[in-house]
Amino acid sequence: MQCVDNFRLQLGKKEVVPIVIGGMGVDISTAELALEAARLGGIGHISDAMVPDVSDKRFNTTFVKDKTKFYKVNIPNPDKSIIQFDLGLLAEATNLHVGATMEAKRGDGLVFVNCMEKLTMNAPRETLQVRMSSALDSGIDGITLSAGLHLGSFALIENHPRFRDAFLGIIVSSVRALQIFLRKNAKLNRLPDYIIVEGPLAGGHLGFGSDWAEHDLATIIAEVVQYLKKENLNIPIIAAGGIFTGTDAVSFLESGSSADQVATRFTVANECGLPSDVKQEYFKASEKDIEVNTISPTGYPMRMLKSSPAIGSGIRPGCESYGYLLDGNGSCAYITAYNRELVFHPDGKNISVLDKTCLCTHMSNFKCWTCGQYTYRLKDTSIKLEDGTYQTLSAEHIFKDYQYSVDQKVALPSKA
Repeated sequence: MQCVDNFRLQLGKKEVVPIVIGGMGVDISTAELALEAARLGGIGHISDAMVPDVSDKRFNTTFVKDKTKFYKVNIPNPDKSIIQFDLGLLAEATNLHVGATMEAKRGDGLVFVNCMEKLTMNAPRETLQVRMSSALDSGIDGITLSAGLHLGSFALIENHPRFRDAFLGIIVSSVRALQIFLRKNAKLNRLPDYIIVEGPLAGGHLGFGSDWAEHDLATIIAEVVQYLKKENLNIPIIAAGGIFTGTDAVSFLESGSSADQVATRFTVANECGLPSDVKQEYFKASEKDIEVNTISPTGYPMRMLKSSPAIGSGIRPGCESYGYLLDGNGSCAYITAYNRELVFHPDGKNISVLDKTCLCTHMSNFKCWTCGQYTYRLKDTSIKLEDGTYQTLSAEHIFKDYQYSVDQKVALPSKA
């Protein structure tokens, strides 16, 4: 019976353990978590979601405070079109986060950064270009393009000296999305180095519509494998979404994938950025506590715990401080929903917005508890302590359980 350690992912001349920790934002996939994956010979992700906010918390910078002060006069104004990110400061924040991570890297693995196209920041092309270019400047091993089709993203960095040296990949949820991406980027003569195929059981934003439950990861991967073979393209496929055990991972490795991306089990790792009390919410969750809703202003369905404080919250839009989801016209679906409710509560009190959420503020404060479909199984990976809480685990323990376990077994931790 095979285990994950019997396989290796080949990226160019680099060979790594075929375990990838997904890029959970905002700073849920911390530098510490990504560095552990790299030390153990796999691939870890950090996320560049809200990187100025992450920098403030990691390095005591004041990017968010200074932005709030600069745009303070606009706070009561429903029109947020004047709010712009200083591209120089955005580059500085990215350089701090990525640079410090790469300086601390040890081991034979890799560290990638997850870049969401949906972080439009009222200047979609300009801000994405700065985020990617700055990450490359800071020595990141690779960039994973997520949350969008990224039809023009490669072109934004085609003149960067590391464009053909760093590993560049794309997350897709259908063979059609992959076909469109490859066709749009054909003139650059630069194929992605890897393709992450994310299924409907993943955590957070989903690359599906309301029909997500009708899709199946194994089927999508088979379609992608067939398409790449037909086009004579040798691009490694990384399976993602709902891979809970090493045995699950092996099943995809044996059927065409070159690696597996995992995240849910690492949400309760010691190195994960979630606060301790939130990790306990994940441990306690039952299957009925998990839902897919449409409250994200991005337009994508999003899987989370029903008890997330972000659901139904009617806080004032925090665009002057954050504003990461403002589109090119300075608009956001939450602002529209909030202003609709403000008509009925002109004093700004007792507002509840059920259909959308202020994702920036709630993600910064860890109040939007996104999760994978199998979060309810986390309690079976640990031990319950005398005080009723569950013991968190080291990232190394979880990583090695994926790497060496067989027969759907999950190794429990030794009692701390």
